[in-house]
Amino acid sequence: MAFSMHKEPLNSKQIDSSKYVRYTPEQVEALERVYNECPKPSSLRRQQLIRECPILSNIEPKQIKVWFQNRRCREKQRNEASRLQTVNRKLTAMNKLLMEENDRLQKQVSHLVYENGYMKKQLQTASATTTENNSCESVVVSGQQQQQQNPTPRHLQRDANNPAGLLTIAEETLAEFLSKATGTAVDWVQVIGMKPGPDSIGIVAVSSNCSGVAARACGIVSLEPTKVVQILKDRPSWFRDCRCVDVLSIIPTANGGTIELVYMQTYAPTTLAAARDFWTLRYTTSLEDGSLVVCEKSLTSSTGGPTGPPTSCFVRAEMLPSGFLIRPCEGGGSIIHIVDHVDLDIWSVPEVLRPLYESSKILAQKMTIAALRHIRQISQETNGEIKYGGGRQPAVLRTFSQRLCRAFNDAVNGFVDDGWSLMGSDGVEDVTIMINSSSGKFIGSQYNASMVPSFGGGVLCAKASMLLQNVPPALLVRFLREHRSEWADYGVDTYSAACLKPNPYTVPCARTSGFPSSQVILPLAQTVEHEEFLEVVRLEGHAFTPEDVALAQDMYLLQLCSGIDENAVGACAQLIFAPIDESFADNAPLLPSGFRVIPLDPKTDGPGATRTLDLASALEVGPGSDHLSSDCEPNNYNLRSVLTIAFHFTFENHLRDDVVSMARQYVRSVVGSVQRVAVAIAPSRVSSGLEPKTLHGSPEALTLVYWICRSYRIHTGGELLRTDSQLAGDALLKQLWHHTDAIMCCSSKTNASPVLTFANQAGLDMLETTLVALQDIRLDKILDEAGRKILCSEIMQQGFGHLPGGICVSSMGRRVSYEQAIAWKVVDEDATNHCLALIFINWSFV
Repeated sequence: MAFSMHKEPLNSKQIDSSKYVRYTPEQVEALERVYNECPKPSSLRRQQLIRECPILSNIEPKQIKVWFQNRRCREKQRNEASRLQTVNRKLTAMNKLLMEENDRLQKQVSHLVYENGYMKKQLQTASATTTENNSCESVVVSGQQQQQQNPTPRHLQRDANNPAGLLTIAEETLAEFLSKATGTAVDWVQVIGMKPGPDSIGIVAVSSNCSGVAARACGIVSLEPTKVVQILKDRPSWFRDCRCVDVLSIIPTANGGTIELVYMQTYAPTTLAAARDFWTLRYTTSLEDGSLVVCEKSLTSSTGGPTGPPTSCFVRAEMLPSGFLIRPCEGGGSIIHIVDHVDLDIWSVPEVLRPLYESSKILAQKMTIAALRHIRQISQETNGEIKYGGGRQPAVLRTFSQRLCRAFNDAVNGFVDDGWSLMGSDGVEDVTIMINSSSGKFIGSQYNASMVPSFGGGVLCAKASMLLQNVPPALLVRFLREHRSEWADYGVDTYSAACLKPNPYTVPCARTSGFPSSQVILPLAQTVEHEEFLEVVRLEGHAFTPEDVALAQDMYLLQLCSGIDENAVGACAQLIFAPIDESFADNAPLLPSGFRVIPLDPKTDGPGATRTLDLASALEVGPGSDHLSSDCEPNNYNLRSVLTIAFHFTFENHLRDDVVSMARQYVRSVVGSVQRVAVAIAPSRVSSGLEPKTLHGSPEALTLVYWICRSYRIHTGGELLRTDSQLAGDALLKQLWHHTDAIMCCSSKTNASPVLTFANQAGLDMLETTLVALQDIRLDKILDEAGRKILCSEIMQQGFGHLPGGICVSSMGRRVSYEQAIAWKVVDEDATNHCLALIFINWSFV
């Protein structure tokens, strides 16, 4: 007893001394070196550390474990403090921006109230004057007197040799731009869904009732103003429709700014209209508060200034005062105001395409929002917030995207100065064929010398445009991306890939049946807001006969997909792809083909005012009575859009006619496939953006949702939807559609693999598919055999089954993890099995 009493205080003393350990600087340095290599070392690693470092020999392993725990905790606290400071700076800057926006809106309201009162007074005065004096002569005289009192200002002609005159134009441009950016010169209407926040793109607005089309945006980025100015002035890097920007003259000003005379060419979005160009004066200067301004305005006969370069195949458009205002933020970063205001001369465009040129929303998507997104992308890449796989630098990936878009735009426009020439048609004007055999100009742009045979040849482009009805652009492009086998020909893909080989295998014509193939999409990069994806597609070919072995081989495509967010009003959806080899070098030659779908703004014309172009006359559309009734909803297009298709092919001179015939036939077959897809999509009117409103009035959908919820309650005793039990009809359908967990139904066949028949929005996102293509997916493609056996055995015994957390696969082959899955029998009113329902809880992509 005495011995144990003596030992207990000794142990207590040892334990107490172990709680308070003071490390020497040498010991801390040794531990920090290990921490930098491995922040969470194992028990064996800690023991090894004690053996290898004599200075740590007097420290217990448990004490070292506690040191690493405390070190990780301090690191986490520092990171969290840094994150909160960054968020606080963003919120402070956003609060300042919102207060300024509120002041501007109050001024706009006051201005409108004043104008309203002034107009009322003028109407009363005019009415009284008309009553007292109806003399025509007095009206003319009063008008002449008013004109003498307020003469129309006349701009003196200023030429390039008069810097003072150009400075006057520049100062006028600056004042007009600032009145639009921060004042009330334009009535701005905020775009729905663009909510300000620390991580949002910013505040976006479009013009209302002004000349031309205009868009305005303001946001916050963590880049210095000078860097932002440098990025924004490089317009071809972020404006995908910009072909070139040439600065023809630079004139320094006394205040430290510069005046530039700029000539810019832009691409036409379709084959049905001419491209535009601009001749502008660009003024870069700084304000008294330290803000930087880049403003721009067209030089015309009315504004004065030198005459711009002559144009042949371009239509001269006018840029009204536009530009960028960049203000520094406290603590770093910048507040950016962007204004784009142009007059695109809509009268030179076919009437059916005029909505593309008179829509402020399309201008906002193409220029204003694109500029903000590009700056945010570079800002996050610079700060290390974005990680890319595959060892590619962000700048290289952006270059790939720019090259794909630029080469596709070159194909759509077919400029003569790039070496393109038009071929004669075969009597049907549906597909346009252009040829480029000018190796000097052609190879120097987007492509590579290996694409043009040394013994003579060139590149041809087969293209077509058509007007679609009742087809949401995002849904169509998503379908074309996910189901390539529905429209592509494997033999043509093989021929396109042959241009990458030194001795290409020639396929003079397309095989009507092609070869069976499957695709695997490998993500490469995506933008901050996931509006654009860059990916590599592996096409896996399968040969059934010995003669097909030479063609049935794996091929690779570099693919760019953008605009598949159906909530982005006015956004262009496109799918562009180009064959690449397995090496996929940074300077890999690209010969892109693809699709572009541009929505047309809603129009007041009824279903009877339908217009078609080219092959659109053969396209069936859904019933006109199904149009949404609310014009303010983003998905109410009147569902009209312009589809442009362009495909590149290389050829050898002795096979040119065969390749032309093959290209024309292939593009016609692709157009036919797109029409079939459009017919399948249009009547259903199903898309994730339209939500379950499109199912309103459908007794089948409402009944199925009711059966799903009731069967879940019967089998499990719980509620599937945490809502009022009395909820029914459209409200119940909407709750299930927006449920955060993936809910889906499949057939209950016993002699075949179950086929999916329904999924809510989360289910479609998890499967990476659409409601239209859902029935092509079988349950055995999602769950492995072990999972299916567990569910089937439990369902047969008790009507429902649980599957613990695991991994399943989407339709694109991506791995999806989930915490738990539940399956149950869905029975109808007569207690007869109707289908099986599944819910995947807390799923996410691996």
